[in-house]
Amino acid sequence: MARKRSILIVGGGTAGWLTAAYLARFLEIRDNPHLEITLLESPEIGIIGVGEGTFPTIRETLRYIGIDETRFMRATSATFKQGIRFNDWLHAPGADGRRHSYLHPFEAPYYTEGLGLVPYWLLMDAAARPPFAEAVTVQHRVAERRRAPKRPGEGEFTGPLNYAYHFDAARLARVLTEQAVALGVRHVTGLLEHAVLGPDGSIAHVVTREHGAMCADLYVDCSGFRAELIGRALGTPFRPVRDTLFTNRALACKIPYGRPDAPLESFTIAAAHEGGWTWDIGLEGARGIGCVYSGDHVSDDRAAELLEAYAGHPVEPKLIPFEAGYRERQWVKNCVAVGLSGGFLEPLESTGVVLIEAAVRMIAELFPHNGPADAPARRFNELITARFQNIAAFLKLHYCLSRREEPFWRDNADPASIPERLRELLDQWRYRPPGRFDFILDLESFAFFNYQYILYGMEFKTDLSPVRNEFPNVAEAERLFARIGKFGERAAQDLPSHRELIRQINAGAEALPA
Repeated sequence: MARKRSILIVGGGTAGWLTAAYLARFLEIRDNPHLEITLLESPEIGIIGVGEGTFPTIRETLRYIGIDETRFMRATSATFKQGIRFNDWLHAPGADGRRHSYLHPFEAPYYTEGLGLVPYWLLMDAAARPPFAEAVTVQHRVAERRRAPKRPGEGEFTGPLNYAYHFDAARLARVLTEQAVALGVRHVTGLLEHAVLGPDGSIAHVVTREHGAMCADLYVDCSGFRAELIGRALGTPFRPVRDTLFTNRALACKIPYGRPDAPLESFTIAAAHEGGWTWDIGLEGARGIGCVYSGDHVSDDRAAELLEAYAGHPVEPKLIPFEAGYRERQWVKNCVAVGLSGGFLEPLESTGVVLIEAAVRMIAELFPHNGPADAPARRFNELITARFQNIAAFLKLHYCLSRREEPFWRDNADPASIPERLRELLDQWRYRPPGRFDFILDLESFAFFNYQYILYGMEFKTDLSPVRNEFPNVAEAERLFARIGKFGERAAQDLPSHRELIRQINAGAEALPA
């Protein structure tokens, strides 16, 4: 008879419960008596949940684990997210009121077989052409006009435009808890006191205050910044990326809308300031805002002033110190880290959630049903380390192209702070746009067009003028640009307002005209 294989997840929150639900679904533990998953959660430890955002990958994850979209949105005060708008990242507001912003939408640039529009946009007159995202996707117009990415009554997790969500992190954890338990996960409440190592250095068992010793074949550390197993027990080193990403503190709070029917943005706003940036996320009943900054460039008091100035009134934020970095070995012996215990790069939930999704999918695919628990460790560590490195470089791209003059931004533009691989790509992208062969898909969380949106939103110069004759289909490109503009206008008129669609979802109303 086969011996039962057990998994113990230490820690709840988004990381713990998403891991539990996904593994329970993938391993089909309800129908497999030889597998069991237990999640140990302390009622004394809260959820950070400062960012409350996701990438479009979350839709397939939620669908896969069996959570329907309407239930999810109602239970988590969720709204739709169609991208991120970056305000004042290129330069500071001018004395004449001149400001800069660009949108990074989730829709890929429009493409037809044999004719990519990016080179033709690059060859337009820079002073007269529309913003890149507006030129190549209909989503720009839809999002900027606060329209929803879909209509009432359209199918679960589908719509004419790509989207993710903003949500309340604490409420998401509760939804995931219910689903994981329904999928067969055993939920145990108690406080982890310490882990006991065996002669080979693996975890023999953990000791809890309420339940004594608890044993498993595989331990998943979802204990957040405390990293109780991977860090405290196993002593796995943490690799900071302070030489690349300088922000290390955040102030976070929620503020109410001025009125219940206030227009609802359908993108995250990231507004640059002298020492970092401020996030602004629209939930159904409140806005989540936060000031991200470098403590080496801005004091806590100054950051609080910047946040209050952004909010327009006094706020009472929570201070969140952090160190950007990751553990190069996140699977050690019979323990694997998921979430903050494995690494942290920026205080927005979307980056953290997409890394959780990547990690748990790899654990599921590589799960050692038999033999040594650390058999997949080397491959997992190679893949997750590459993801962290690539995301760190992707985040750096947002900072290093800025022309702002404050010390924080000048330090970010210093070539010495830019990863070598990114420097090499930036040199190449001066002569051609980013393409799919620049990246290995299994190691990436972002596609080549995500880099295009940042580069050309930040007015990066890719000079194709010496090879203009190699792009002769100008008339066809102009026709397609006009078609995108026309479709964008029509979509902005036909789709309901974001606020109205959220109201209908929460009210359970039948489809109504926008």
